[in-house]
Parts: sequence; structure tokens; C-alpha cells
Amino acid sequence: MNPSPSLLLKRLLHTSLVLQIFVGIVAGILLAVLAPQWAINTAFLGELFVGALKAIAPILVFVLVAASIANQKKNTQTNMRPIVILYLVGTFAAALTSVIASFMFPSMLELQTSQQQLMPPQNIVEVLHTVLFRLIDNPVNALLTGNYIGILVWALGLGLTLRHGTDASKQVFWDVAHGLSQMVRFVIRFAPLGVFGLVAVSVAKTGFGVLAGYAHLLGVLLGVMLFIALVVNPLLVYIKIRRNPYPLVLTCLRESGVTAFFTRSSAANIPVNMALCERLKLHEDTYSVSIPLGATVNMGGAAITITVLTLAAVHTLGIPVDMPTALLLSIMAAVSACGASGVAGGSLLLIPLACSLFGIDNDTAMQVVAVGMIIGVIQDSAETALNSSTDVVFTAAACMAAERQQS
Repeated sequence: MNPSPSLLLKRLLHTSLVLQIFVGIVAGILLAVLAPQWAINTAFLGELFVGALKAIAPILVFVLVAASIANQKKNTQTNMRPIVILYLVGTFAAALTSVIASFMFPSMLELQTSQQQLMPPQNIVEVLHTVLFRLIDNPVNALLTGNYIGILVWALGLGLTLRHGTDASKQVFWDVAHGLSQMVRFVIRFAPLGVFGLVAVSVAKTGFGVLAGYAHLLGVLLGVMLFIALVVNPLLVYIKIRRNPYPLVLTCLRESGVTAFFTRSSAANIPVNMALCERLKLHEDTYSVSIPLGATVNMGGAAITITVLTLAAVHTLGIPVDMPTALLLSIMAAVSACGASGVAGGSLLLIPLACSLFGIDNDTAMQVVAVGMIIGVIQDSAETALNSSTDVVFTAAACMAAERQQS
């Protein structure tokens, strides 16, 4: 006897969230193929889900970081230094790997005209200038605009000040932080519906044919990202924890990377990553700071995008590249990526900056940005999945390494 639809639905609702999201992905693709117009009408589901995550993430980060710092006991080890080192090394390794892959499998572009009216930064000083002023942003404006660098600075300052406050004041912040965490769990339960809407609209509007012309470029981008996710990151984790890194890496890719792939925003995925860190039983004082920090500076995927697309333009124009210049590109891409915004397409505007290293004019560089936007339905999703899942991977690795040293 076959089970009734209501029974199947009840069983599905009691399965893991990852399986529910997978069902949402398959259902979204089927709806887009069979009824494209209906699929487009489901856009509000994805917009509501991503909007809810983006709405709660800034205040969650602010309160949780402040509460963690305020309630932190003296001489508590937060492991932030090794995490930051992993972030920086991982981002540079991603850029360097991209250079090697681009030389091994050079991509060619069709560069003609561009109608983009975007304003990219002109030099590395401008990027650093922007980052510096984001540090001292008005705290209310930082919360309203999702400026996580500014949010972190003000939350750290408030938390350090509250360490000298009364226990009652500290407890209020702690209770609010946990209340917000419960709200996040509620929002995340709607991820299957949100992902269903995002997938349905994306496939219905763009299809898969538009990507065929850029299959080689996409292959290089995705190949490098997979290599970083499945080879380089596990190697860095193994160096830290001295045991098989793949259970941790695959868990983070499955539970963080999947949602990040469809939300296409590291900032929106912060609540998802914090919930995952809690399930992994990591130190709250550590991940409450490292996860929002990673959404801002841990940008290996962005470094890959900047490097591969820049060198594709270089190969197309026949510009010779020597190894010192390639190394300089890796450094520039890594530094620039740390200044990329944690929103969809945030890394593309940094491509003209990297192109300027080879004397490529801004009009031509903006054509490369346009190519990035065409393939962005896949490229940006994979980039965000790599960036966001790596935040948890490196945070967990540092916490596990600390536990190994203490035992």
C-alpha cells in the first residue's frame, strides 16, 4: 500500500534540513522547465527568505559579538589569531592557484562593447581607503547598510566597555543574543521554500543555454574553486588538526555551502554559519567574531574570480605575463578580495583594478565585468558557497587545534 501524500509530507518535514533543501532544488528546476511563468511567480519566496536573513544578520552580529566580549572570562582563549592567519593564507592560495590554472588552461573572451555604468575602484589605495572609512562608519548606518566591518568595530568596542559593567547589564545582552539566535533558527527552517523560489526563478529566466558560450571560462573558475574546497582547504585544515579533514570540510560544504550557493550573499549566510558552528559545538566567543569577520575578509572565491577573469582578458589581448607580475597579481587579488562586499556580484567591480596592472583600459575591463555578470548565475553562486563554507571550516579547524593542544 502506497503512503498518502500527507504522510509523505509529514515524513519530509521530519527529515534533515539539507534533504529538504535538496527537494526544494529539484522541485524548483522541474517547475522552471515545465511551467516557466509559474516559476517566475515564485520569486517572492526567495526574496522573502534572503530578505529575512539579511534583515536579522546585522543586529544578530552586533548583539552576539558585544555579548560574547562582555561576558568573556579573563584569560579565555578565543583562537582568533590562527583563524585570521588561515583566512589570509587561504585567500592568497586561492589567487595563486588561479594564476597557475589560467596559464595551464587559458580562456579567451569576446570583448566588444559594454553598456555597464558601474564605478569600480581605480587603485588599491582607493580600496584600502574605503575599508578604513567603513571601520568608523556610524553604528546605526552600519546596521542599516549591512557594513559588517563597522558593525564588528562598534560591537567589539561596546563589548569591551561592558566587561566593566554590572552582571545584570551583561545578562541582558546575553539574553537578547540568545533570543535573536532562536529567531534565526526559525528563519532557517524556511530555507527549503526560499531555495525553491530562488532556483525556479533563476532557471526560468536564464536557462542553461546562455552559459554554453562561456563553458571553458566557467570550467576554469569552477575547477579552481573545487580544487580549493576539496584539496587546498583540507590540506590547511590537516596542518592544523593533524587528522582526516574531510568529514569537517564536507559537512560545511553541505550545510553552509548549499544555502550560500542559492542566496549568493556571504552576509545573508552569516546566521546559517553561526547555527552550524553551534551544532559543531564550537566556542561561541570565537565563532561570534570569526564568522562575521570571515564574511568580510575571507574571500578566496572572490580572489579566484578576479584572477581568472583578469587573466582571461590578458590572454585575449595577447599581453605577455612574466612570473613576478603573476605573483603581484595574486597579492593584489588577495588584498582586493578582502575589500569585496559580501553581496551578490561584489567581486566583479574589482576586476578593472586588477586589469589596470596590465595596462588594460577601463572600457575594456568593464566588458570583462559584463562577462562576469552573464556567467554570474553560476560563478557568483559557487564563489559565495566557497567563501561562506570556508569561514566555518577555518573557524572549526582553529578550535579543534586548540582542543588538541590542551588535551
